[in-house]
Amino acid sequence: MVGIIEDAKVLALALSGYFVAAISTYFVIFITYQIFLHPLSKYPGPFVAKLTDAYNGFFAYSKRLHLTTWQNQLKYGPVVRQGPNKLIFSSVTALRDIYKNDKITKPKAYMALGPGLTGYTVFTATDRRLHRARRQLIGQVLTNRSMRTFEPVMIEQVNIYLQKLLAHSQCSQPVEMTKITRQLGFNIAGILGFGYDLGLQTEETNQFMLPMLDAGTLWSSVFLQYPGARRFRLALVTVHAFRTLREKYLGIIEKMISSRTALAKDAKHDLYSFVSEALNDQSDNGLRQSDLWGEANLFLTAAGDTTKTAMSAAFFYLTRNPDCYQRLADEIRTTFSAGSEIQGSALTSCQYLRACIDETLRMSPPASGTLWRELSSDSGDQSFIVDGHVIPRGTIVGVSTYSIHHSEDYFPDSFAFRPERWIDDSITPEVKQIMREAFTPFSVGPRSCAGTTMAYMEVGLTIAKTLWYFDFEPAPGRLGHIGAGSPALGKGRQRPGEFQIYDVFSATHEGPYLVFNPRDGGGLKDLETKE
Repeated sequence: MVGIIEDAKVLALALSGYFVAAISTYFVIFITYQIFLHPLSKYPGPFVAKLTDAYNGFFAYSKRLHLTTWQNQLKYGPVVRQGPNKLIFSSVTALRDIYKNDKITKPKAYMALGPGLTGYTVFTATDRRLHRARRQLIGQVLTNRSMRTFEPVMIEQVNIYLQKLLAHSQCSQPVEMTKITRQLGFNIAGILGFGYDLGLQTEETNQFMLPMLDAGTLWSSVFLQYPGARRFRLALVTVHAFRTLREKYLGIIEKMISSRTALAKDAKHDLYSFVSEALNDQSDNGLRQSDLWGEANLFLTAAGDTTKTAMSAAFFYLTRNPDCYQRLADEIRTTFSAGSEIQGSALTSCQYLRACIDETLRMSPPASGTLWRELSSDSGDQSFIVDGHVIPRGTIVGVSTYSIHHSEDYFPDSFAFRPERWIDDSITPEVKQIMREAFTPFSVGPRSCAGTTMAYMEVGLTIAKTLWYFDFEPAPGRLGHIGAGSPALGKGRQRPGEFQIYDVFSATHEGPYLVFNPRDGGGLKDLETKE
């Protein structure tokens, strides 16, 4: 019996040795292939990134993938292998070749962007025909004409925001701009989408949505960058606190849809009024009742949680650049004679306002990362060439928005807030053209953001009206530095003049904290009576 036991031990040791040897051999072969024999082996990049997408997942979880990508491109050059099958470019030519190519589509990993998505939406659709059909349908509510109709409702919400600033000024309380602009943005998105006022500016009931979205967007970003991490989704959903918030959030989406569908199609000017007739279309590209949930969820976040970055960052840069602040204030206060005159169409003459918004979007883009693309499956044998590089089939490619916006080739002194660069007559038309082509806060091509008009209108109205009614400055003491870069925040975040964004596909941030004072001659009585 003893002999049998001893033999078994010897056999177990031998098998474990063979197992370790087999595993070691596998990893040696795998690493050798990835580094030296893979079709992308000639492209430089971080060692770990060549082996696993966990590299991107780690920095996505750290909310600094945009900074890591920018640093990698400074280190390795204009084309970086930042994943086993991923290449990141940083040129205007690459933007054209990737995002304006009819044969390019989104990878399936985009399904991670939304809690529990089981069907494709206008944002996640990989089939180009489905995307085109949904884009045409949903984009109707975001056209210039539609936004002009919706503008009075938007102004009502902006006025509520202004009244909150007034209340804070009367008791000398600093205002956290990320929070207050986020509430404004989501309220506008809810009303534009399904005629539903979430009450975020005036009530506490639905405030839970914001921390829920913070957690959800972070994990969606991780899953997008590292699809293998989706196996942890079940563990996340089982966390009681997260599950409770998630269920409450989904309940709000359901209530938003059900309350709107109970009304007549034309009861309100919103997304539903445009898509209702297309519901239950039996064609392959039709919109079914069951699709409304996914479209509503992504419409709410895309339209509501991006403008807050542009507004918060704009207020940050204006208060850190007094000359820009004064020039913009002078433009607004001389163009209009009353706050009620500040409307979208009238703002088109405010060139410096548009320059400030564009410079803000350049420095702190609401979606700062890489919008991944790949050659579609129905492209046949067509070759895929990006900036002169023949791309092997199965490779995922993209251009980092943050990186190209901070390229010295296109934007000299790229970390300086200089709105003048957009309107300076001394800059040649050729240089301005290349700047415009490198400026991609809303992406480019057929997959570009449909809400550009809405974003400029909302941000422009909010900034212009704020400057009409108030003067503002950073809060005193520690609060006044929140949102600014600092060496203590680590490499890439050391610049005090740069508003710090945290990459979760869209952006999260804190601050700036500002103190507001009613402006003499601003006509506060108009504001108090909601104009």
